[in-house]
Amino acid sequence: MLIIKDLGVTFDSHLSYYDHIQEKINKAHSMIMLIKRNFIHMDKNTFYLLYKALVRPHVEYAHSVWYPYKKCDITDIENVQKRATKLIISLKNCSYKERLKILNLPTLKYTRLRGDMIDVFKIANNMYDASSVPVLPFGKSHITRGNCFKLSNQRFYHDVRKYSFIPGIINIWNSLPDFVVNIDSINIFKSRLDKYWINQYIVFDYTADLAGTGDRSEYISSY
Repeated sequence: MLIIKDLGVTFDSHLSYYDHIQEKINKAHSMIMLIKRNFIHMDKNTFYLLYKALVRPHVEYAHSVWYPYKKCDITDIENVQKRATKLIISLKNCSYKERLKILNLPTLKYTRLRGDMIDVFKIANNMYDASSVPVLPFGKSHITRGNCFKLSNQRFYHDVRKYSFIPGIINIWNSLPDFVVNIDSINIFKSRLDKYWINQYIVFDYTADLAGTGDRSEYISSY
């Protein structure tokens, strides 16, 4: 099997990204051990600084390319943050979900979904170089639900395509209301998206799925 690395992402001939995911997980765990050896007692602020600077970037970089969809990969990646939050000794005996709520730290699964929506917003508003991003299938629709930047659904027959960036974000993006996406400021978009998803279970529970991606009435969040 052919394996190459380009711009920090390891590709194999099957586009499974298994080697890339494992490499980044191992590197992140190494950083956690480095922090543990040098910081015995730390408060929340110290944890935020060290974790966000030394650990999380390894499992977040270019995630839209190697986006994990298998439960085993999602769990392995989430275990990085689960282990990291135990660095705060006072929270060590709390459950992972409780630690996240106390730290106000979302799951990595939620963070990836949020990052995808930010990327779609930037592409839709021409904030990226058009030659370096995928072409989004914007389509005209007479359905009033959702937003004015709806994407057209397409059929995909192979997993390598079905679980790539564009197919993975279409239903989620289309489920967002107009007042969230129909703006021209990235900071306002982030703020409104966070408020719209604030009560989603996936924020602190990585085993949950994002509600409402098929029918807006399923949303459990309030704005």
